[in-house]
Amino acid sequence: MTLKASKNRWRANKLSNLGSSIFQEVAGWKAEAAAGGLDLIDLGIGSPDRGPSSEIRRVLSEAVFKEDSYSYPSSEGGLAFRSKAADWMNYRFGVEVDPEKEILTLMGSQDGLAHLALAVCNPGDVAIVPDPGYPIYSGALAIADVTPWPLPLKAENGFLPDLSSIPEEVLERAAFILLNFPGNPVSVRADFPFFERLIGFARRWNLLVVHDLAYSEMGFDGYRPISILQVPGARETAVEFHSFSKSFNMAGCRIGFLTGNAEAVGALRSLKGNIDYGVFEPVQEAAIAALEQAMGADAGEGVGPLYERRRDAFIGALRGEGWDVPKPAATMFVWAPLPVAAAAGGLDSRRFARELLLETGVAVIPGDAFGAEGRDFVRIALVEEEERLAEAARRIGRFLRAKGLAE
Repeated sequence: MTLKASKNRWRANKLSNLGSSIFQEVAGWKAEAAAGGLDLIDLGIGSPDRGPSSEIRRVLSEAVFKEDSYSYPSSEGGLAFRSKAADWMNYRFGVEVDPEKEILTLMGSQDGLAHLALAVCNPGDVAIVPDPGYPIYSGALAIADVTPWPLPLKAENGFLPDLSSIPEEVLERAAFILLNFPGNPVSVRADFPFFERLIGFARRWNLLVVHDLAYSEMGFDGYRPISILQVPGARETAVEFHSFSKSFNMAGCRIGFLTGNAEAVGALRSLKGNIDYGVFEPVQEAAIAALEQAMGADAGEGVGPLYERRRDAFIGALRGEGWDVPKPAATMFVWAPLPVAAAAGGLDSRRFARELLLETGVAVIPGDAFGAEGRDFVRIALVEEEERLAEAARRIGRFLRAKGLAE
């Protein structure tokens, strides 16, 4: 009898390609800082610090008392939610989609991002992902045995991708290209002509375009993020993820949706129909209320102006402390280049973030967690009120001066 090797007996080899979760690593640093008595200001994870509107909460609270709310939900989401999502796509972007064939309900957009490659790719395929990019983009490929090809987002190009830089041999093997505008961690804004070029490029190479639009309601200075599906014919070759986490402060509810190309949406629907039972019905009802409120007369200002005010206050305070950080055009994140002197002093993004946290109590995310192109940056989430952001800026200023890094 042949004995099985005991090394990594209960752990799949592919998990080694995921890398360590930076958020778990930073959580360890936070515990260390808290144990040292520091008051923590957590600007690391992009989790909204406010809850949804009172109307959304009311609908959710009433729905959980319904006797029929506790049966298995549909894995694709109820038609009522999908229809309302289609209404919102038309209201918000002027895009018409079929709620039955072109919308799939998700347990947050990360659910879909984590599973899409399993549904539309075969082992050995290539997928083009942004660098820097949100970690699940590459992590999902490791699970699906799909090879990532990092597409650099460089400051000299305004952090927009150079599509002409992708080698033909990559394009011939690639199943899809994934981008997100405005992005995480880089809050780049893409205009309509760029999306037109992207769709034309995808058609030439028979690529599926996957657009992550999690920050659709967080544009600043008059900018409103656009949907790639606004490009004529985009549904022939593109899908788009939408999330309620940031737009409606419903991160803990875990709901979002995928829309666009019916074949790709259907592939993910088939996969999820075999692995889960979908989103809790009361959460779907709350999401319907969120969309109705966004389309109604009492919509209010939405989340964008809040984060724009926070951005202005925080960036102004940082500049006053000697760190000249560019203003993001959108999202809840600041993509901050390390001071020039940091490299000379041997501080890469990970060491900078760790020392900042352990010495000041301010948590940020090292940029190298998002890819090789992020090694000289840190990501800072605007998830505290302005007073706490001002305090964070003061602590960062003291840290920079102590390290000789103030500009």
